[in-house]
Amino acid sequence: MVYDCIIIGGGIAGLQAAIQLGRYEHRVLVIDKGNGRSELCKEYHNLLGWPDGVSGEYFRETGKEQAKRYGIEFMTDEVIELQKKNNEFDVVTTQQILVGKRILLATGIQDRIPELDGIRACLGKSIYLCPDCDGYEIKNQKTIVIGSGNKGVGLAVVLSYWTSDLLFINHDLDDIDEKHQHLLQKYNITLYQQRVSHLHIEDKSQFQGLTLENGETLHANHAFLAMKGATVQTDIAKSLGVERLENNHICVNPRTKETNVPNVWAAGDALVHSQLLSIAMGDGAQAAIWIHKSILKEKLR
Repeated sequence: MVYDCIIIGGGIAGLQAAIQLGRYEHRVLVIDKGNGRSELCKEYHNLLGWPDGVSGEYFRETGKEQAKRYGIEFMTDEVIELQKKNNEFDVVTTQQILVGKRILLATGIQDRIPELDGIRACLGKSIYLCPDCDGYEIKNQKTIVIGSGNKGVGLAVVLSYWTSDLLFINHDLDDIDEKHQHLLQKYNITLYQQRVSHLHIEDKSQFQGLTLENGETLHANHAFLAMKGATVQTDIAKSLGVERLENNHICVNPRTKETNVPNVWAAGDALVHSQLLSIAMGDGAQAAIWIHKSILKEKLR
């Protein structure tokens, strides 16, 4: 079987594209390995129509069922290689080789989450990743930033827009350069050069503070993570010659979301833009529209 389009990644961008392409009645397969970024967040509060919050898991589950209504196929597997052959693409997974006429890369970013008991249940509820999504939640409240050196300082400075009561835990004990040391002083951010021993959590998802490895306990109801090691998952695009930036984000035509390689599109957090769920949705829909146009053009020929 040859698919009109194979979507790699079943997160928000991939699902939105699948729904749109399904409504055009194209033959589409979504390959998803699981553990995507949208599975982490237990509540999004910055989305139109969801004033009380909605989870990433809800979007993934309902989106998948919605896409299936339009005949979209799903497969749980990992794509390890892409090969261009004439006017088609071989999509090599850990289990088989599939063939598609078009590829949509919606592979996103893999965040590094510290291995601390209970942390994942708090994500999006009382421990956050994205200041644009959740900065509002900490307005005028004491907040702890757990992170890595300069990156953690940078996030703490961004959060100073919302609160002046900030603590930064340099969990990775990374070096902090002179510029970022100055920023800590300028914004009156208290620095702790200690690893976190464990978190204090109530009702499974309410962060209450933490204890450092030296035994000191810090109290706060909110925390942000700013860990180095997040991975932009676009390595499979290399073999096709897809243009990427130094940080591995994919470059696309801003109107069509097509890459420099014909019939290869990309959408979502794999691109260079603000990493919001709403933007990922728009990316997926926009890419799907232009994939549909390319299919019509092919049929006319």
